[in-house]
Amino acid sequence: MADMKALSEFLQRGKAKDVKELTQQAVDEGMKPEEILDQGLLAGMSIIGVKFKNNEVFVPEVLIAARAMNAGMAILKPLLVADNMVSRGTVVIGTVKGDLHDIGKNLVAMMMEGKGLTVVNLGTDVTPARFVEAAIEHKANIIACSALLTTTMREMENVVKAVKDAKLGQNVKVMIGGAPVTESFKDKIGADAYTTDAATASEVALQLCKEIA
Repeated sequence: MADMKALSEFLQRGKAKDVKELTQQAVDEGMKPEEILDQGLLAGMSIIGVKFKNNEVFVPEVLIAARAMNAGMAILKPLLVADNMVSRGTVVIGTVKGDLHDIGKNLVAMMMEGKGLTVVNLGTDVTPARFVEAAIEHKANIIACSALLTTTMREMENVVKAVKDAKLGQNVKVMIGGAPVTESFKDKIGADAYTTDAATASEVALQLCKEIA
């Protein structure tokens, strides 16, 4: 029988080939896709998240682990769709208009996927209207905005306003993050959540999705 503890450990070490093989083996043995996802892939990514938060692993290790997770997900995704597995929530994420920084935002997206959330990554230089359009299109629970410049973080206020203007406030929460962003800035613009790092962002996002649901 495929060992889920081994699958989790392979993922943590970024062994994409082994993750793929063991995921396939588990499927072939008739294990439920949800169980493989929860006990193997998400369990491993969760440990990576904690280690990243505690500075025990760094960005390169997270990226390698995420790549290994994607290798397993390539096998599981079609099966999960066929089983109509309910997503734990949907997040639309992007870097705000005028800002082209990508790495931090992508790291947050990976961590959120590692929590079993569906992530729609809009990339960089995203206008408030585009965030709102994507949230409506994908029935998102959260819009997550990233900014790395003090000059562009002001755009986050426009995103909050666009969400309110579209009357999505009850169903769509706005999360913000990035180097110049602070808790007091979050309060000032009326955003729903601010986190200092990618691992915490994924935890808060999951919690918000549970509350909205």
